[in-house]
Amino acid sequence: MNSRLNYQIVEQNNKTYVECLSANALLATEQDAVDVIAICFENNTRLLLLHSKALSADFFQLRSGIAGQLIQKFVNYQVKIALVIEEKLAEGRFKEWVTESNRGHHFSVFHHVAEAESWLLQS
Repeated sequence: MNSRLNYQIVEQNNKTYVECLSANALLATEQDAVDVIAICFENNTRLLLLHSKALSADFFQLRSGIAGQLIQKFVNYQVKIALVIEEKLAEGRFKEWVTESNRGHHFSVFHHVAEAESWLLQS
């Protein structure tokens, strides 16, 4: 399970989070989300910084339903997610979805790691 993910455990400001940088097999199913959640729980954290390079291209196509399924799984397990994506990925309906999602407290999208980390670590 863990060998397919390129991740690191980060400790910052007395908090720990999992940073998932990329994946050999891109995250595309609810089981993939459960695998990442397990990594978080194994490391006693409910904080996840997820890079777009770890996600399948279908994640960004809202019609596929993958984004909603994955994010819902994380929310159900109370894992707070900061997603870092390239600006070019935030277009059309996906951009609208991002704008709506960024109003919540459990999932937000950023273009820079520093902003994502700051949001993730705030109490």
